[in-house]
Amino acid sequence: MSWLDEVRWDAQGLVPVVAQERDSGDVLMVAWMNREALAKTAELGRAVYWSRSRGRLWFKGEESGHVQQVHEIRLDCDGDVVLLKVTQLGHEPGIACHTGRHSCFFQRLDAAAGHWEAVEPVLKDPEAIYR
Repeated sequence: MSWLDEVRWDAQGLVPVVAQERDSGDVLMVAWMNREALAKTAELGRAVYWSRSRGRLWFKGEESGHVQQVHEIRLDCDGDVVLLKVTQLGHEPGIACHTGRHSCFFQRLDAAAGHWEAVEPVLKDPEAIYR
């Protein structure tokens, strides 16, 4: 049995993946992987995801240059979530989000006001990243 067989893939053959910055502990993003993406990630030491919108493998940084170097791959106790401990590399190190921010989790709920508030700055204009 392969280590890939120990992952509990969903009905579409996917597993959710959390990308966490190794040094800071910040959660950068959540994405999906299929079996091929997880195998490629382990082989290359670089994050490769399954893009549901594109319907294909997505090598993180293929358009933006914001690559994730993978240091560890972990599986949760139920076998149905993968955690990647990564270093965010690229032209502008530290940008993981397509909005030009450090993390995709840049909005915080202001419950009293009843809305989401952006609490992380844009580090680079997305228009300059995705020409």
